[in-house]
Amino acid sequence: MSRRKKWLAAGGALLLILAVLAGAFFWYVSDYYRAEDAALEVLAQGSGISQQDNLTILSPTVSTDTAIIFYPGAKVEAEAYLPLLDQIRQTGVACILVHMPFHMAIFDANAAEEVIARFPEYQHWYMAGHSMGGAMASKFASDHPNLVDGLILMGAYIYGDYPDEKALTIYGSLNQSVEDHIDYTENIVEIEGGNHAQFGNYGPQKGDLPAAISSEEQQRQTVEAIEAFLRE
Repeated sequence: MSRRKKWLAAGGALLLILAVLAGAFFWYVSDYYRAEDAALEVLAQGSGISQQDNLTILSPTVSTDTAIIFYPGAKVEAEAYLPLLDQIRQTGVACILVHMPFHMAIFDANAAEEVIARFPEYQHWYMAGHSMGGAMASKFASDHPNLVDGLILMGAYIYGDYPDEKALTIYGSLNQSVEDHIDYTENIVEIEGGNHAQFGNYGPQKGDLPAAISSEEQQRQTVEAIEAFLRE
């Protein structure tokens, strides 16, 4: 075989491999957890909730200078977190939900930088997230300590160099994998009977234990813990 034919054969094989990898990737990211009807109803019925590009903005009914940027969990439709965020905004804090590329916060961990620049009316910013979204929120807070006032983690633990006294870690007692990685002591809230998935409304998650409490109760306790943390 001539050198030219060898190059053509090698190139064809490489293109085939790339096509297979691309197909596998798109198959993987297209299989994600959808928001339940209860979550979508919040968007349909909630006043003070708007969408701009890749953001859903939940504005409180009272004036505030404080906002939370929320990163969803991996392969979870962002709207699944609307019931939780709607309750948080009712405490008087704005919430900005980021819709991530391919439903994976790892692909845009620095999305918060643009969000902060886009909403100058807020002077106090908190990063928040669930699962992988929490890890990426923690990474952003660690890399940009001058931009955020604190960190709120749900079903996640501090990732990167961020002071635990400025972070709130919330997890369900049935989510042992999170508890095993917490090596700090400040601001930790364990929700008895809670699991990993019920911070959002997207149904059961593979590998997650069934919760002993309802999603409404897990989210109620989460909002209570966040409200207390923001008052400190």
